[in-house]
Amino acid sequence: MKRQVKNNVYWIGYIDWELKHFHGDDYSVEHGSSQNAYLIEEEKTVLIDTVWLPHRFEFVDNLEQEIDLRNIDYIVVNHGECDHSGALNTLMEKIPDTPIYCTANAVKSLEGQYGKKGWNFHVVKTGDTLDIGNGKQLIFVEMPMLHWPDSMATYMTGDNILFSNDAFGQHYAVEELFNDKADACVMNREAMKYFANILNPYAPLLTRKLKEIEALRLPIDMIAPSHGAIWRTEPMQIVEKYAKWADAYQENQVTIVYDTMWNGTEKIAHAIAKEVSSQSPDTVVKVFN
Repeated sequence: MKRQVKNNVYWIGYIDWELKHFHGDDYSVEHGSSQNAYLIEEEKTVLIDTVWLPHRFEFVDNLEQEIDLRNIDYIVVNHGECDHSGALNTLMEKIPDTPIYCTANAVKSLEGQYGKKGWNFHVVKTGDTLDIGNGKQLIFVEMPMLHWPDSMATYMTGDNILFSNDAFGQHYAVEELFNDKADACVMNREAMKYFANILNPYAPLLTRKLKEIEALRLPIDMIAPSHGAIWRTEPMQIVEKYAKWADAYQENQVTIVYDTMWNGTEKIAHAIAKEVSSQSPDTVVKVFN
């Protein structure tokens, strides 16, 4: 069922409580996650993204219960990865002529995954706009390599919502949807973990993109990412954290990672940890096998 985000904007995604593995086996998902899709019902009806492939049929069924699919005027694909576009192929079988707004690289991604099916693509770049009625527009912002080449964000004027795609998200299931309803300690830890694993390799690109978004002077009242809680209370707090984390962020901590066959390397790792603590008592030391 759709759930109101703000005014005529609704969440229509999937909360994945059972999710344990997502980015292979290396990223531990400890509190579930969500695939956040959004439905805008102004004079024009717009669907922003879908959900992960395993949930495609449930997503389309739920969407059909909420609206006549033929009333969808536009589909916005912020990112072609299958956790965002997984239901798109199933949906397009029902409404094959619906315009799809995305980047040029997203066209390549979608056609690479689902085949060249003659979908009605409209390629956009940073600064392009789409009128959705009632004096409101969507403004597109390319975000290449944050974290895929095809990524972009979409900003909605009037309601001042940034649909930020993979930026500013968390792998964290929040039934109540919003950051002020979430466990702040868990959410902030998951947001930092998400940044460190997904976006930190592209920190210089992120720093430039944050400055570019700032230069657009768009008032942001809400940030709606593709995973985790929606930032409606003090939404710029996560932008400020990203700016800090992307700026060669470090803590007074030493992490010692080791592997061992006959425990000799284990003894060395523990000896290093002991010596670091001895020489720098204020430094946090962690040892991982």
